[in-house]
Amino acid sequence: MRTCDDAGVERGPSEELQAPDVAGKVVLAATPLGNVGDASPRLVELLRTADIVAAEDTRRLRRLAASLEIQITGRVVSYFEGNERDRARELIDEALGGACIAVVTDAGMPSVSDPGYRIVAEAAARGVSVTALPGPSAVLTALALSGLAVDRFCFEGFLPRKAGERSSRIAALAAEPRTMVFFEAPHRLHAMLDALAAGLGDSRLAAVCRELTKTYEEVKRGTLGELALWAESEIRGEITVVVAGASPDEQRQVSGLVDAPSWVAAVRDREAEGMDRRTAIAEVAKLAGVQRRLVYDSVVQAKAPQP
Repeated sequence: MRTCDDAGVERGPSEELQAPDVAGKVVLAATPLGNVGDASPRLVELLRTADIVAAEDTRRLRRLAASLEIQITGRVVSYFEGNERDRARELIDEALGGACIAVVTDAGMPSVSDPGYRIVAEAAARGVSVTALPGPSAVLTALALSGLAVDRFCFEGFLPRKAGERSSRIAALAAEPRTMVFFEAPHRLHAMLDALAAGLGDSRLAAVCRELTKTYEEVKRGTLGELALWAESEIRGEITVVVAGASPDEQRQVSGLVDAPSWVAAVRDREAEGMDRRTAIAEVAKLAGVQRRLVYDSVVQAKAPQP
């Protein structure tokens, strides 16, 4: 049985003889988002030599292999949301027997809103080595092209499909200061952008990235209101949406901590829940986006006897 080194590449017979008791490993391998030219030499070698290739869609894997003009000599198995839990256990059993397991999804990096994390958790629990073969990522590519701040960001995946649940999730993100990245299906894009505009404000800046790395790649930038109007027409392709984080003013409005009385009330609420005053003042000041001294002075003044 073949084994993989840290690069996910087959070891020669002499090396295997030197370390016969070394178990196999799992390699999470990033695949092209659309342009097959983005496939790395390491990915090509891994697909050629892995004992087992676990693929989200085995047909897409076969098409990728054909485009790369390579032959997958190992066993190909399906590994998708419906069988992820059971298949993860089976694959780790194989790795414990010395197999090199390659895990790939339809596009991009496994585990990022795709199958992958369960096999990593199973491997960690059972002492199997896991490594990653990095490469294309829709999240990072969209962030780079969005024109929005990328020093801090968070990935939110797909918003809920049901309107009520979607609105609740967006409301919870209204004060999020980091740039946010979402995935969405093209036929739900208009509803999603409408909901984001309603929950975050139609003037919030955003970018819709469509068909990244493909022939008809498009990045549409504007406010959420403008993008919602644009998306009323039929939009096709793989979609990644990037939304600017809340400004300090927006954070204050969402938190309700806009003046001294609201700061004092928030500190008192936290004290009533058992938080010490120093910590409560620091937390409220952070949420309000003001200096701690301002909140402290407001609390002291509120406790001072009135003339």
